[in-house]
Parts: sequence; structure tokens; C-alpha cells
Amino acid sequence: MNRRAPIIAGVIAVAVALFAVFLLVRPKMSEVSTTEDDLQAAEDQEVTLAAQLNALQDAQAAAPETEQEIAAIDAEIPPTADLPSLFRLLQGAADRSVVDFFSFTPGTPAPNTAGTFSTIASQVTVSGGYFAIDEFLFLLETLPRAAKVTTLAVTPSGASTGGTTISTSNLQLQLTVEFYTTDTSAGPGSVPGPSDVTGTGA
Repeated sequence: MNRRAPIIAGVIAVAVALFAVFLLVRPKMSEVSTTEDDLQAAEDQEVTLAAQLNALQDAQAAAPETEQEIAAIDAEIPPTADLPSLFRLLQGAADRSVVDFFSFTPGTPAPNTAGTFSTIASQVTVSGGYFAIDEFLFLLETLPRAAKVTTLAVTPSGASTGGTTISTSNLQLQLTVEFYTTDTSAGPGSVPGPSDVTGTGA
């Protein structure tokens, strides 16, 4: 009986140790594993947040340039037809090029098929010497407003005296030019277009 006592005690000790491992060590190991997963997730989130912060800082640094680009686009394709401003731009180009005659007949704004902007097909006529006409075309090409010439015709400009046409060195330039606005309902009462100038409303 005395010889079995150490063996039984050893078995009991091993059982107690295993029980302690099962109750105490295994939960702690699981907690460590969970903590490591949480740590990895936190590190991944930190990397993501750092990338987002860098992107925001880059956007902030580029904000002035971006605002200038937006302002330039708004000038080229404004939110309204703004025909008075467009007329002043063309009149200024005519004055700077020193043409003899200038006329501007804007068309009715028409939305494109996608409904993203409106096109204003307009008629422009100028007459003058070759260099004046050439200068006007250059200024038209470099207007702050976006413009697309769809038709162009140049003919000699003659002076009529007593029913007789006298040939001159002047030329007459007739253009169909498209201008644009992001207002797809351009016209009186449109949104964000101008209100009815007669005061009667839309």
C-alpha cells in the first residue's frame, strides 16, 4: 500500500497540473491570441488612417490650385448663359482687333442629349482688313468663354455707291460659333438661370 502512494500522488499532481493548464493557461493563451489580432487590426487601421491623412494634406496643399482650375472652368462654361457678359467679351475682341464692323446674334440655348449642358449656337459677323480679321479670330480662340466655330465663311466686302458695288480690300467674316453653359434649362425663369427680366416671372 505504501508503494502505491507515490504513484497515486504523482498521478494526482499531473491531473491537477493539467486541470490548472486547462482552466488558467488556455484562456490566457486565447486572450493573448485575441489581443494579437486586435493589435494587428489597430496597426492596419493606423496605416489606413495615415494614408488618408496624407491624401487630405496633399488635397489641402493643392486646394488653391484646384480652386483656380474650378474658377477657370466656371469662366469657360458658366452656370448661366450670361449673354450680356458674352457680348462684352466679343465686343472687346472686336475693339482690340480694330475691325470695321461687328455684330453678334445669340441663338436660343439648347440642352445636349445627355442633359449635362446647354449649347448656344450664335452668329458672329465682322468686316475689316485681313490683319484685323486674323486678330479677331485669334482673340475669339483665346476668349475666357469656351467657343467652338462650326461654320466659317470669308467674302470680299464691297461698298455700294449709286447701285454700283465698288471693290475694296476689306473682308467680311461670317461665323457660327457655339458657346456653352452648364445650365440645362438656360433662359428666363430657369434654375440656376436668370429670372424673367420683365418682372412677370416664369
